[in-house]
Amino acid sequence: MAVQTGLGEPRGPWFISPELDPDGRGWWGAPERDPGGRRPGRLLAVLGVVAVSAVSGALAGGVVASRDGAGGPAAASAAPVPAELVTAAERTVPGVVSVLAGGASSGSATGSGFAVDDQQHLITNDHILAKGGGGPVTVELPDGRRFAAEVVGREPRSDLAVLKVPASAGLTPLPLAKPGATRVGEPVLAVGSPLGLAGTVTAGIVSALDREVRLGNNRHSAVQTDASINPGNSGGPLVNARGEVVGVNTAIATIDGNGSIGIGFAIPIDQVQQTADTIIGKGG
Repeated sequence: MAVQTGLGEPRGPWFISPELDPDGRGWWGAPERDPGGRRPGRLLAVLGVVAVSAVSGALAGGVVASRDGAGGPAAASAAPVPAELVTAAERTVPGVVSVLAGGASSGSATGSGFAVDDQQHLITNDHILAKGGGGPVTVELPDGRRFAAEVVGREPRSDLAVLKVPASAGLTPLPLAKPGATRVGEPVLAVGSPLGLAGTVTAGIVSALDREVRLGNNRHSAVQTDASINPGNSGGPLVNARGEVVGVNTAIATIDGNGSIGIGFAIPIDQVQQTADTIIGKGG
């Protein structure tokens, strides 16, 4: 039995989202009091949203590989995967990297990122760099090569940052979806390094658009997805079946802090492109 140890647990600013409406109705749309004047029972679990970078040094759990014929119920047959998603994954993985920020003296955090142009500019989440304490940033490519990355610029309000690696990295830039083209119900893939497992691809659909969430003091209009997103996915791309980036995976909803429950959030590509263009224009 082989065990792969994870790199971290979800840590980030907690909040209840959204706040009560001005008319006193709860976030689930139910009145705060029933017609008899009684308050309804509170939810047993608190819904929170956490940024999904992984903080090094905290045990997140293990991935266990079991042997065939070891007993127990037979595994169910996997549902067939649409050919276009297989193609989208093949096109996307070569452009996605693992990001390590900080070090022993400043604290460290890991996440993901992806190439956006031939100049080897990379998009990632700013909160990864923040958790790294402003320390050095290292990028690991799909082929295992590592490069020191230059921080071109950061935009904490948008939770986005742009990195740059040497031309010798030769990363394949990912195409960006057209603003406003994303549709609820379309299939998507989340690609990144959850728990340090580089090149991981998970599938789902776009669950909602323009979903308002709040991280720390900043509100974000996000793409909601049920593709599995976990610590280490932060900064990685959410792509459609054509392999176009529709958002940057940034946060997940959790119940009692227990990992992914199928509600993840990505920064929409129109906001990502606008912020990245501004940063690159200023910092080169």
